[in-house]
Amino acid sequence: MSVEVKVPQLPESVADALLAKWHKKAGDSVTRDENLIDLETDKVMLEVPAPATGVLKEIKMQNGATVTSGQILAIIEAGATAAASATPAAAATKTDSAPAAKSAADKSGPAARNLMEANKVNPADVPASGKDGRVTKGDVIQHLTQPAKQATPVSLPAAGVRTEQRVAMTRLRTRIAERLIQAQATAAMLTTFNEVDLTAVNDIRARYKDKFEKTHGVKLGFSSFFIKAAIEALRKFPAVNASIDGNDIVYHEYYDMGVAVSTDRGLMVPVIRNAENLSFAELESAVGGYAKRAREGTISLEELTGGTFTITNGGVFGSLLSTPILNMPQVAILGMHKIQERPVVVDGQIVIRPMMYLALTYDHRIVDGRDSVQFLVAIKEALEDPARLLLRL
Repeated sequence: MSVEVKVPQLPESVADALLAKWHKKAGDSVTRDENLIDLETDKVMLEVPAPATGVLKEIKMQNGATVTSGQILAIIEAGATAAASATPAAAATKTDSAPAAKSAADKSGPAARNLMEANKVNPADVPASGKDGRVTKGDVIQHLTQPAKQATPVSLPAAGVRTEQRVAMTRLRTRIAERLIQAQATAAMLTTFNEVDLTAVNDIRARYKDKFEKTHGVKLGFSSFFIKAAIEALRKFPAVNASIDGNDIVYHEYYDMGVAVSTDRGLMVPVIRNAENLSFAELESAVGGYAKRAREGTISLEELTGGTFTITNGGVFGSLLSTPILNMPQVAILGMHKIQERPVVVDGQIVIRPMMYLALTYDHRIVDGRDSVQFLVAIKEALEDPARLLLRL
């Protein structure tokens, strides 16, 4: 029986996808749910599993093709068996050596798998750090950058030789560029700054971090405090939680918080739905889980869609101050930065405190300067006196 392999249903926000890589060729045996194809969208890599066990009878779309939802990619002859092409001895040798490598390859995302294949790396040689023994792209990069175990001479360019490499821009990078240009060309962007003393937050984390992790199974970081503080500030200044739809302003009465994550493929913004209903522990778990899956390439398109407000943290890379760009059609984005001990004046005395600069970039067409400044002040007050987060003050 012939079974069609089709492009899965893409979300409305994704018009098409690029057929990035076939993992099988015509005539190969396939197993149900085995990954056959990697599809690259402007947000994530998608895997297309085999819908049946059998033989890949016909490939209809080749690498590099642009495909849309429901399009037929290949035909599988269900229940068929691939013709034997190796001698019994060769087959036995292949059978003996393949399982470990195949098992490791099956437990890797598209980005890691493509990198291993491009560099002719045996998946079994790469120590896995991902969940359930999954090989991440970071694992592959670390494996490639480790010193060679044997003293093999390395060929280097001769002195004075200039080399360069030209590669096509990925769909994700292209999409990021388009959105940044759109934001700069469309929105009246302006950034306002403030600074926050994180002494109180640090004290709470130091006092309760061990019990928090033991109770909830997740570490108590800074993300949950900033998300909670942002939500309370958004309640007070609803224009900052708005978005633009054509000539309409949409004031959202819920808080879908986007948290920017840097990955090897580019910046992604997973969205925590109805974040106002989540506890500190649930927020920390959501942020950590989304970030991990975004970097492994296993996050879904739905989890990257929408959002009413975005938080980005350049401080993890050492940034002291920056002006984030809007995540359109949202009208504001909060930038966190590096926590740095600095001398400040408190009650007439110079003291050393853990300080962070905050930046709010906003669309001045919708958000007034007064609201933007007071919004940052509200966040500052909530973080410097976290009891406000409990009392909703």
